[in-house]
Amino acid sequence: MSDYKKPARLKALGKRITACLAAASCAGTLLLTGCHGSRGSNEFVIPETFDTAKSIELTFWAKNDTNKTQTRIYEKAIKDFEALYPNVTVNMRLYTDYGKIYNDVITNISTNTTPNVCITYPDNIATYMTGSNVVVPMDDLIADPKYGLGGSELLYDGPAKEEVIPEFLEECRLGEHIYALPYMRSTEACYVNKTYVEKLGYTLPDVLTWDFVWEVSEAATAKDANGNYAVNGQKTMIPFIYKSTDNMMIQMLKQLDAPYSKEDGTIEIFNDTTRSLLKEIAGHAQTGAFSTFKISSYPANFLNAGQCIFAIDSTAGATWMGMNAPLSDIAPDKAVEFETAVRSVPQYDTGNPKMISQGPSVCIFNKADPQVVLASWLFTQYLLTNEVQIAYAQTEGYVPVTQKARDTEEYKEYLAAEGTDNDVHYDVKIKATKMFIENTTNTFVTPVFNGSASLRDAAGQLVEDVTKSVKRKAVVDDAYIDDLFGRVTALYRLDKTAAATGGKAADLGPLPGPAKALIGTLVVVWVLIGIYAGSDYLKTKKKKAS
Repeated sequence: MSDYKKPARLKALGKRITACLAAASCAGTLLLTGCHGSRGSNEFVIPETFDTAKSIELTFWAKNDTNKTQTRIYEKAIKDFEALYPNVTVNMRLYTDYGKIYNDVITNISTNTTPNVCITYPDNIATYMTGSNVVVPMDDLIADPKYGLGGSELLYDGPAKEEVIPEFLEECRLGEHIYALPYMRSTEACYVNKTYVEKLGYTLPDVLTWDFVWEVSEAATAKDANGNYAVNGQKTMIPFIYKSTDNMMIQMLKQLDAPYSKEDGTIEIFNDTTRSLLKEIAGHAQTGAFSTFKISSYPANFLNAGQCIFAIDSTAGATWMGMNAPLSDIAPDKAVEFETAVRSVPQYDTGNPKMISQGPSVCIFNKADPQVVLASWLFTQYLLTNEVQIAYAQTEGYVPVTQKARDTEEYKEYLAAEGTDNDVHYDVKIKATKMFIENTTNTFVTPVFNGSASLRDAAGQLVEDVTKSVKRKAVVDDAYIDDLFGRVTALYRLDKTAAATGGKAADLGPLPGPAKALIGTLVVVWVLIGIYAGSDYLKTKKKKAS
């Protein structure tokens, strides 16, 4: 047995290589899990009983638009829930943007640090589910006789499954399972300056058509001899502004029964109907009759200043709309007097209206302790109690997701008090709410799959690009649209979905910079190991020979 000892410098080199290799391996693990999701958790099994003696801490990620009333409603719901379940503490983290919630969840999946309960959208949940057992399916929880919807062991009066609006609950189904509970729902509304419509010589119909909106918008572009717009006497007028152009394109295609996507993730939006719609939109953008939020700014600001006639935004944005809007963002001296009407989004077939259903849902993330998951479920259900549902719905133009809340005298009185003040009972907000309630059965959602959120963004990008291009004097013809389809496909990687690649793993393209750096580090480490081992071997052999 050799008594050869490594020189100090080789020992140090060995230690540095070992440390470097360990760090690189760790980085590689994090990088790969970050790209491909969590390696998964054990499937959640409902405990026989909820352990009220066990101290449990939950994190709840929620979203509000800096609306302090909404924040207070969340805080009260948490306080009341904790009073019922003193062993549970709920820590809330507020976001002002759903996209930020989505990004943070994706980041935290790889490190097993997701929240327990999260306000989100089914499109986002589809991406969260790329990690095995990351999101808890709710079918068994919903049906559980003790802790399910309306369960016997609940310490509060929650809704039974039959009391949740079925269309909204079904929106939370991904494949064969329900992965969320609906929390609030909204749709889009067209907020109309009725005064200007009539000034232009038109009568506002009960149901808007696209032809009517385009015709009135074009008429509103007329100017007087001084270069002011004739309808408002101002230098500024954008007759028609759309807030969410993804919804615009999606609803247009749905109303025309044109392809958008399939349940399996097949992308169908790049078709002749889309091409025709883009040309029409471009034509109206070129005359100045149409613009978008991303290009011009909030529709409400233009509407309230008398610089817009048709402003399309969510019903949840109703408190920003109209001359008496409680959340109006413009200076009082810029506001003009006009009558605000609320209509559904324009339709191609008024006898068969179709409008998108949107709004937040709540999902639960899997954890190692089933008691923690059960506590998360109990808190999620609590958000569907009448007190929470009615209070939150009154803050903006949302509607409760349960028939139980809608049937209460409190909620009926709220709707009946339309226009009695410009705060809780602001008439435009309640009109938007009533419009949505009347059209619940006319709403739809798009297919949800891993990549559906990107497709939604792509739909809006098509509208934004043609609108921006004509303002820059570009010609939107077939050649332009062919190029646009290609650019948007590449930008949102719509050719990399499983459906687009025949179910095979997608070619994700070139490795990102961090991955290249990691591979380079690993190569250097292994070269150093080889040098170290070879040097050690030669020294040992030389020692033995002597």
